Amino acid sequence: MAQHHSTPDIVPLLGRGRHRTMRKGACFMEMASYLAGEKWSDHPRCTHPLLAELARDVNDAVSDTARQRLAPMIPDVVGLTPADPRADAWLARLCTLAALPASPLATQRVAAVGLLRCESVLAQLESRPRGDLSPTAQAALATVPDAAAWARLFVRDVGIPAGRHGERSFGRQTGTVIVRACVRGIAQSTGGDPETLLLDLLAQGIDLCRHADDRTTGDWTPHDWTPHDRTADDQTGRPGPVAPSTG
Repeated sequence: MAQHHSTPDIVPLLGRGRHRTMRKGACFMEMASYLAGEKWSDHPRCTHPLLAELARDVNDAVSDTARQRLAPMIPDVVGLTPADPRADAWLARLCTLAALPASPLATQRVAAVGLLRCESVLAQLESRPRGDLSPTAQAALATVPDAAAWARLFVRDVGIPAGRHGERSFGRQTGTVIVRACVRGIAQSTGGDPETLLLDLLAQGIDLCRHADDRTTGDWTPHDWTPHDRTADDQTGRPGPVAPSTG
């Protein structure tokens, strides 16, 4: 279970990129390293690596004003390191589901390929038939038929790596590429409120990891975990709770 740490009364304004010391400023994950009592770093050990990647990418993609709204989430990532081997694919999958309806066509294609890759990894890890897609993935791809068709042709021609080695390297390699591309695509969206979408995506990634790290949930598999609209808490301005979709 993730530990909960309080945010210091006085913290530097969050900024883009790395900072050598707190006096120079801080990004989201650097503040997390400070709260965890680790060496100052934007790659601390206290947070699941792909969740930390998502936090860094969102931190750097939003404006200075929106970035300060991330601060209340920082304590929640400290100690959040689910050991479930599916956590990488779950996180990357969440990002693809958020990016598909909100991104330019080029990113939609990357996200669609990423979604197929995530589903393939989860099928392998859960001993399901190769190519088995969850209902949520099928529904998401149906909303972007051009990108979905392109992705299926790409996978047919290039293939999807199989085997345990590909699953182990997913988070370090493919998952990182998927998360970065999806965050960039959402940030480039010309419709809606992309910054709020990105803040919500990070909050949902934290919730997902918290559920995956909760040993009381047993064999929890979020096949239908999807991005949801979130309601801000009146006191903190922080997004409210999210729950797995039922269909």
